[in-house]
Amino acid sequence: MKRLTSLITSIILTTVSWQSLAQSFNTRPQSTQKPPLHGRHWMAITGKPLAATAGAMTFQKGGNAVDAACAMLAATCTMWDVLSWGGETQALIYHPKTGKVIAINALGVAPTGATPELFKSKGMQFPPEYGPLAAVTPGTPGGLCTILAEYGTMSLKEVLAPAMQMADGYPIEAQTANSIERGKEMIKQWPYSKAVFLPHLGKDREAPAAGEIFKQADLLQTLQKMVDAEQQALKKGKSRKEAIYAAYDRFYKGDIAKEFARGCQEQGGLITEQDLANWKVKIEEPLSTNYKGIEVYKLQQWTQGPVMLEALNILENFDLKAMGYNSTRYIHTLYQAMNLAFADRDFYYGDPAFAPEEPIKGLLSKDYAKARAKEINWERNNAKAAPGDPYPFEGKVNPFADLMKNWNQASSTEKNAVMNEKYFADFKMGTTSVEAADKDGWVVSITPSGGWVPACIAGKTGVGMSQRMQSFVLDAKQNPFNVLEPGKRPRVTLTPGMALKDGKPFLSFAVQGGDSQDQDLLQCFLNVVEFGMTIQESVEAANIVSYQMRSSFGYHDSKPGSVMLNTETPNYIMKELRQMGYNIGLDERTAGPINAIYFDWEHGTFWGGSGNHGEDYGIGW
Repeated sequence: MKRLTSLITSIILTTVSWQSLAQSFNTRPQSTQKPPLHGRHWMAITGKPLAATAGAMTFQKGGNAVDAACAMLAATCTMWDVLSWGGETQALIYHPKTGKVIAINALGVAPTGATPELFKSKGMQFPPEYGPLAAVTPGTPGGLCTILAEYGTMSLKEVLAPAMQMADGYPIEAQTANSIERGKEMIKQWPYSKAVFLPHLGKDREAPAAGEIFKQADLLQTLQKMVDAEQQALKKGKSRKEAIYAAYDRFYKGDIAKEFARGCQEQGGLITEQDLANWKVKIEEPLSTNYKGIEVYKLQQWTQGPVMLEALNILENFDLKAMGYNSTRYIHTLYQAMNLAFADRDFYYGDPAFAPEEPIKGLLSKDYAKARAKEINWERNNAKAAPGDPYPFEGKVNPFADLMKNWNQASSTEKNAVMNEKYFADFKMGTTSVEAADKDGWVVSITPSGGWVPACIAGKTGVGMSQRMQSFVLDAKQNPFNVLEPGKRPRVTLTPGMALKDGKPFLSFAVQGGDSQDQDLLQCFLNVVEFGMTIQESVEAANIVSYQMRSSFGYHDSKPGSVMLNTETPNYIMKELRQMGYNIGLDERTAGPINAIYFDWEHGTFWGGSGNHGEDYGIGW
């Protein structure tokens, strides 16, 4: 009996010791479902194993992180993970020679004829979720060419080689194959999509099977035309950069553009050749905030990115570490801060190229954040959290005060969003992410999206059209900055992240998942900075997801008080949260999938993290 008691005591002490070391791989064996990635020379992480391999192949041929990121982007688009070549590309790039973070805006714009009146005349409250009328102009081909031309080292031919091999036929994975099968009735409405996606028409399963060789002859021809334009320009004595832009021009001003516009309009879409020719990639200054000595960078207010910066500014006023990771107090604080920041997103964000001018300086003011922090009710969830007034923090008067008085947070009467499968799917609408870094200091973080299955393919281009028009609103009462207008970019969810510490890269991170993206990235960042997790621990950690903000998809529903928690959340915490007015849903995996790179300057190495659900994958060397 004495020996048994001693054995039990030993087991208990060992367990306590084991749990006390839960924050670091450096002091205990691996506890995550995926191992952390380690690299000294480079790191390549994205949404599919084959796409990560494309990045690794590019690095092995001597490319830098920009080249590898472009190769991964091309591969993921070719694999429809969960996007296509007709979607949009948003990126942050760290330039080691200047020490600056650069923002890439390759989001398409609303085409000619896309007006609120058009969609209202069709009985729509918002632009449609799918089909040719959902499309903004394609951004990814131009975004990839611009990123490669300005910051890469390789030719377009070299970078597109893996994607072109895949377009010629690759063994399709189950996730995409099954997505095609689920969406086949919608796909059959569009002749060019039907021809590409459904090789077994008339059979029980009309989509490809997992492992079947999936060929995309039209897409291969489009990519070949771009490469041919580049190679012809090189033969004429043009520089590498000029030659890549020749490929850009063939897509947007040449025969590819002509067929894209024709195929779009044939199926009822609006995009014209002039829309394509007029569109341009923008190289911008990112927005940033300082959180406890760490500079955090996001794209401008045409994305939801600044919402994370505002949330950090609010949370900086509290001792999060003392609250404890995922304690009732911490979850409540996080949820309330996110709701305040997202309410501001839902009313104030839009394309800065169009009037009215967004009050972004006020929104990101530290004093404004302190004022918002004081609004938190520490006893209950505030189901009516509304936009604040940032204008006084810019020395201005709010011109939309009357609209704010009538702004209704909830656009749906349904009580439990967590149980609504369509709402949940819309809210977490697919995307992918691309992360790359190299020993010379280049770092790339990309969140590309658009043109996901079921996609409408534009003619014989093989290019699926974006579905991003749905993120506009049709009424200024909902958001005066994001009302649909031809030539305007919608306010999107796509939001890569990057952080510098002491002027050097600290963290590069991005995630798929629609409106949950900056919720996940905020918690990933705090997991590392406040709770000492390694990057793989952080990307797998149990996040919370709020559904109180308005969805950027479908009917733009909002579900005040609804929160998704991890199934391992203790019962007493769930009980306390319910008493505070929360409506709880549960899921086994509530983070991401996040992809991230942590920079270990002490050892001169990279740590890579890749989410533990989905098919995200990384390779380091």
